[in-house]
Amino acid sequence: MTRTWGQTDPARRVDSPRPLAGSVPLEQATGLPFAPHCPPAPGESQRGLLDKCQHALERALVAGSLTPVFQPIVRIDTMEVVAHEGLSRCGFMPGNISILDLLDLARMEGRLAELELHAARTLCGAFAAQQAEGRLLVNLSPHAILHDSLRPDDVLAALSACGLDPARVTIEVTERDVVESPARLAHALGYLRAHGVRIALDDFGNGHSNFEMWNEIHPDVVKIDRYLVHGVSRSAGRLAIVRSLCQVAESLGTDLVGEGVEDPADLRVLRDLGIPYAQGFLIGRPAEQTAREASTASRQLLRAPAVPVLPRPRGPVTQRPTQVRHLLIEAPSVQPRQTNDEVMALFVDHPEMHAVAVVKDGHPIGLINRRLVNERMAQPFARELLARKSCTALMNTAPLICDENRSLESLADVLRGEDQRYLADGFIITRQGQYLGLGTGEALVRRVSELRIEAARHANPLTFLPGNIPTTEHLERLIDGSEPFTVVHVDLTDFKPYNDLYGYSRGDEMIRLLSGLLGEHVDPALDFVGHIGGDDFVLLFQSNDWEARCQRVIDAFNARSPQLFDAVDIIHGGLHGKDRRGEPQFFPCTTVVMGAVELCPPLPQRAQSIAMLAARAKRHAKRAHSGLHVFPRLVAPA
Repeated sequence: MTRTWGQTDPARRVDSPRPLAGSVPLEQATGLPFAPHCPPAPGESQRGLLDKCQHALERALVAGSLTPVFQPIVRIDTMEVVAHEGLSRCGFMPGNISILDLLDLARMEGRLAELELHAARTLCGAFAAQQAEGRLLVNLSPHAILHDSLRPDDVLAALSACGLDPARVTIEVTERDVVESPARLAHALGYLRAHGVRIALDDFGNGHSNFEMWNEIHPDVVKIDRYLVHGVSRSAGRLAIVRSLCQVAESLGTDLVGEGVEDPADLRVLRDLGIPYAQGFLIGRPAEQTAREASTASRQLLRAPAVPVLPRPRGPVTQRPTQVRHLLIEAPSVQPRQTNDEVMALFVDHPEMHAVAVVKDGHPIGLINRRLVNERMAQPFARELLARKSCTALMNTAPLICDENRSLESLADVLRGEDQRYLADGFIITRQGQYLGLGTGEALVRRVSELRIEAARHANPLTFLPGNIPTTEHLERLIDGSEPFTVVHVDLTDFKPYNDLYGYSRGDEMIRLLSGLLGEHVDPALDFVGHIGGDDFVLLFQSNDWEARCQRVIDAFNARSPQLFDAVDIIHGGLHGKDRRGEPQFFPCTTVVMGAVELCPPLPQRAQSIAMLAARAKRHAKRAHSGLHVFPRLVAPA
């Protein structure tokens, strides 16, 4: 991230006027008459409301009519106030007239540029009068900037009328208007840049603030819209988008501002992502006096050393819209009245077809496998006996039938099923029960396998907990945080004999039991749970009471796991099976063991060395038949 912005940036204008800009009458732009956002008061006509709006507009353009307020923007790493966004309030407007009505009317009357410059002049004057430090952000709409009657000198004069250096001003280009020519807008902004004015792109991710605008006008600052910032600590989707914006900003040399920060957890995530600036009610509300420091709550929050646990998708990681219809092969079908001889002729005409569907009244009732037909008809006297019979004699009456919208991931259970005929037969694809086409078993196996492999790199397909890659990433973030934390390797004793005796289904149930208990007994804001394979889990604790949490997991598992054993094995205290050498042996009932490593600065620089140490502690716990084995802090490599 560049750090040239010095004292910068804007924020969300929750209660501020949003310029709706425009250089043409509203009727000409939309084909509609002026439509106020607020309904008329009881007994008031639409004409009466319009007259009130026009009167309010005239009052707003009078000197001293607008009340300037300022919302602070902070540099997140130091919580220093580096800029203020200037907002205007109109206390004189009747209750049923909104600031948006005023702006709409100004656009309709062709006076939007006049109103915006009046507001900018008022804000700059108040900012200069307070001898406020840092930068001032002033909102201007693209249509006002491009208005034929507005010249760059007019904007510069409005900004510097009260002695404020234009080089301390950032023009915030609002997002509500469609900009037909971003290149033309960039050219107009170039005149302001030549006098030191910086440019910010407002509310990126909403309205008309898009990548074309970013690329064309090359803003110094891009403000991430509140929609993406609010809840980023809880939404894997928002996090992924904001992360991508960070990469784009770094490539283009743009500073980012997170708007609408209200949740402490969201502010922590912005800090963790390296976003330099933030604005929102948590930091400071708009006020007539500029703020000298951020709110006490936000300053205390960022003194906390904890590394936030970033949100991850719930369920399968691979959420791409890959559906059965993406494997569709358009293929002709046959009807029950058609003969096997006709089916043979169809296969000759379509050598690429692996099978043909039998369809009655548009609904598939069976599937005829090409190879099986050829084998049957090749037998002695088969052609004489079967050629003229109905094709239903050789069809599979229970084929795999899938609706076109079914996800490929949902077919993973089919791959594990006992009936594997679909591998040769393929499957039938339908649309609302009507025959649509065919799919091959080969294509299904290949694509589902690709999806599972890709998902398994980032999340365990059984528990959907983060897998090896995200677990290692979070461990590295903890190392970079240079604060104490604890790594716990979790394992099940004698799980293989249990799995061999009871089968994979019961084994999966035991793993899911442990996964659920781990999730129940950690603090999701501080602690990370990873499933690194099989019955192995990793806990990355920042909670001070991590040892008590581990013990609660062990106790809860030992209390609930007997339900997964047969009664006879519970009575005997274990089960008979074979060890890894194939020798018969008696194994006690499965329990949980944990190996823990407490780490304090100076921390190891390699995640691998910490993981190996935790695994060694877990092996100690297994050999000692103890639930939890803790390596002392001094054992951690420096």
